[in-house]
Amino acid sequence: MIKYILRRILYALPLLMGVNILSFILFFVVNSPDDMARMQLGQKHVTEQAVQNWKHQHGYDLPLLWNDRASSNKKMTETIFYQKSIGLFLLDFGVSDSGRNISEDIKQRMWPSLSIALPSLIVGLLVNISVALMMVLFRNSYLEFSSIVLCVILMSISSLFYIIGGQFFIGKLLKLVPISGYDTGFSAIKFLILPIVISVISGIGSGARWYRTLFLEEVEKDYVRTARAKGLTETQVLFKHVLKNAMIPILTGVVVVLPLLFMGSLIMESFFSIPGLGSYTIDAINSQDFAIVRAMVFLGSVLYIFGLILTDISYTIVDPRVRLS
Repeated sequence: MIKYILRRILYALPLLMGVNILSFILFFVVNSPDDMARMQLGQKHVTEQAVQNWKHQHGYDLPLLWNDRASSNKKMTETIFYQKSIGLFLLDFGVSDSGRNISEDIKQRMWPSLSIALPSLIVGLLVNISVALMMVLFRNSYLEFSSIVLCVILMSISSLFYIIGGQFFIGKLLKLVPISGYDTGFSAIKFLILPIVISVISGIGSGARWYRTLFLEEVEKDYVRTARAKGLTETQVLFKHVLKNAMIPILTGVVVVLPLLFMGSLIMESFFSIPGLGSYTIDAINSQDFAIVRAMVFLGSVLYIFGLILTDISYTIVDPRVRLS
């Protein structure tokens, strides 16, 4: 197991380096430091001296990849690529273009993101699996047909409609919860209820249909017919056998999503004014703070690879037939 994990981590290093290089090309070659300085200064007529001062203050006055003016051992280290990109592998995200400590911002903002993402995932998973099992239990009936039609309708509606509709109906008309905002401690619950409810409802359509497909594949297998022949009821068959044997594809979807939950929801957090990592990224894009965007892209890549490793490990827990070599 340990050898397998170490091997997967070593495989991930070239992938992370590729993401790092690609991000560097997009942010510094396509968009030069001079362009970044002019965008940050926000003036129509910016003097060359002002541009050079901004670049020097933020460390963008160095060469991109190779420094001919430096001594032999500093030709690669005294470059923008080394100063701005290599530190990411040590999770040293540095300072944003606006002067903020990115690592501290991430530590503060990850909790609001997790407070929405984890309940949404757990509740949504339970609701989707329950609805899917109900459709399989009552398959070839009007209840299943109605449920499928409802799922298709829910899938066809944009997530923005759920957000705006929920804010208007539940927040403004009924005034049950605040429309937007955030607070610390238990006071944050009233601000989180509406985003969590909207996340669960908006995901029922696609989630329930996907789980229904998984369960229908298992229902037609030989072990299910054997269980029925032994006298088990359809409910016992679904919960004791079908659900258990469908856990591998379910875990694949859940474990891969877990690290991405850390990054927050870009749209949800922005609409509800929740200070999470999703809104943090959106604000950085709007303000053209590329240091934050680079850090979030790299962090997302690390978490996604970590999720893939967790997925492979979880296979051995659910299915003993799977062995890691």
